[in-house]
Amino acid sequence: MHPIQLIVFLPLLAALVAGLGARLIGKVPAKLVTTGALFASCALSWMTFLPFLSGSAEASVVPVLQWVRSGDLDFSWALRVDTLTAVMLVVITSVSALVHLYSWGYMDEDPDQPRFFAYLSLFTFAMLMLVTADNLVQMFFGWEGVGLASYLLIGFWFRKPSANAAAMKAFVVNRVGDLGFMMGIFGTFLVFGTVSIPAILAAAPGMAGSTIGFLGYRFDTMTVLCILLFIGAMGKSAQLGLHTWLPDAMEGPTPVSALIHAATMVTAGVFMVCRLSPMFETSPVALSFVTAVGAATCFFAATVGTTQTDIKRVIAYSTCSQLGYMFFAAGVGAYGAAMFHLFTHAFFKALLFLGAGSVIHAMHHEQDMRYYGGLRKHIPLTFWAMMMGTLAITGVGIVDVAGFAGFYSKDAILEAAYARGTGLSQMAFFVGIFAALLTSFYSWRLMFLTFWGKPRWEQSEHIQHAVHDAHGHDDHAHGHGDHGHGHASHDGTAGYHPHESPISMLLPLALLSVGAVLAGFVFHHAFISEGGGEFWKGSLAFSEHLIHAMHEVPEWVKWAPFGVMLTGLVIAYVAYIANPGLPAAFTGAVGPLYRFLLNKWYFDELYTAVFIRPAMALGRVFWKVGDIGIIDRFGPNGAAALVARSSRIAVRLQSGYLNSYALVMLVGLVGAVSWVIAR
Repeated sequence: MHPIQLIVFLPLLAALVAGLGARLIGKVPAKLVTTGALFASCALSWMTFLPFLSGSAEASVVPVLQWVRSGDLDFSWALRVDTLTAVMLVVITSVSALVHLYSWGYMDEDPDQPRFFAYLSLFTFAMLMLVTADNLVQMFFGWEGVGLASYLLIGFWFRKPSANAAAMKAFVVNRVGDLGFMMGIFGTFLVFGTVSIPAILAAAPGMAGSTIGFLGYRFDTMTVLCILLFIGAMGKSAQLGLHTWLPDAMEGPTPVSALIHAATMVTAGVFMVCRLSPMFETSPVALSFVTAVGAATCFFAATVGTTQTDIKRVIAYSTCSQLGYMFFAAGVGAYGAAMFHLFTHAFFKALLFLGAGSVIHAMHHEQDMRYYGGLRKHIPLTFWAMMMGTLAITGVGIVDVAGFAGFYSKDAILEAAYARGTGLSQMAFFVGIFAALLTSFYSWRLMFLTFWGKPRWEQSEHIQHAVHDAHGHDDHAHGHGDHGHGHASHDGTAGYHPHESPISMLLPLALLSVGAVLAGFVFHHAFISEGGGEFWKGSLAFSEHLIHAMHEVPEWVKWAPFGVMLTGLVIAYVAYIANPGLPAAFTGAVGPLYRFLLNKWYFDELYTAVFIRPAMALGRVFWKVGDIGIIDRFGPNGAAALVARSSRIAVRLQSGYLNSYALVMLVGLVGAVSWVIAR
């Protein structure tokens, strides 16, 4: 069996074993099977990737089976392996394997662990199907597979109403984007007569300048197709307008957040745009649209992230903002830089989410940073892991010397946007610089609120309940005062001591920390150097000219990200360490702006007013008038009423007297004889 087949199908096999056979084999074997399968896939993925990194591997297609043959539509299920695929395989399987291992500790008390691990493996299989697709239908299969798996994972705690609502929201919002994606696939088949990705990309330049009828008008063919496909990416990768599902996805267990945000679902849109980059290169309008949406998302999510107090939501909006960077990199033609940031982001974002999970685990499921403080003394290993992730996402590094992962990839995107030289790309550059300032501020704000300052967890209801449960009686009922049972800890907390996570959670943090520190330094020459065209080998559109221009930008462009990173750090330090009263005073002075950002630009409220309430009202009309008033009234209810009425009439004829029945029989017999005589 070919290694790529093992990489893809081992997670599926493990999901089936854990999901269907858990009662037979037990909880621990189910976790062993899924985790072992993912580590095997991870090892094979790195073995696949390294030859591409060294330049010794060539792209190949591994057939699986004949899939569809209907008229002009004829394609097989085949697994495509090239540089782009190899990069995604490493990202997906590495993060997923570590998430599986981390979940051994995080989900240890959950009774439904086999189901959870089965869902994780199913999610991974769907994403692997997406990135190995050799045709658009196969890509759509994986695309919808991650949508299904995300619904199952976000709503894993299905007895929790908020989790059910979040899962449904993710499913519905993604269906909106998927409509555009489906129309783009249909249109592509209509124009090119095939769904084979290599054939489409080869023929795409020849369609430049042609027109197609759409919605009663004629538009540029490639612009229509690319924008429709990109709408699908907007939904899957939570770009502005179709982003509202992403923060609510935090209702799922924290390992789910790490898997969705770092390696799988949200990166699918970026991968798709890069995979189809030769198509997008034929339409400057479509590329401008991608740039504008990416820059707007980058700015929007960064502003909202500065006001959130839930530790997971801060990191979620950070993901949304970083995806904006990736898209506007693709929009300016720097596909290699977009993929490089996807690669490095997977490590430090998974690290931040799993680190946040370790904090939540230590704080008895409290997620509000306002009830943290001083945790670096209690959970030092988690603290240092989160520190590595923060240094990576804020882009700490010295120009022309060295830096953390985000320093290489994010700075490359900003330099490419500036080097592109168009008005829109220059706008994206300055938006990206401002977003980098906000990223530094909210990242260090998270660190300072969580790990520095005085402990504030005595104010948390979650912690108070934990202390109460641990001691088996109510504090105040026994007259022991406001600080617990008369044995408050040295830091003034209510007898509660945060605890470090188990080794199964700390080991993934350590490994991801290595990626957050070294991924940029080790791999930047392959991804974004002037010889990068040899690395990518035609798997995406790679502009050597743009890469050369990136290295020739003015020095202030190279140093600007460092300057705003330092500025954000200083502002966060002053506001949350040096003068902790400053944030409250500032938010009071800019109340309307603060509420605007705190309420996420009121997108949810707007969508509720424009779409949800009218849809609910229309649904009520169809229900009350159509279903109950017409269908039920004249259908099942009407038939039942007619039968009941007829039965009541028939009952009157059933008197129970023999002479009455004899009279009726005699009358009937006379009637029958009379009819015969008359005939």
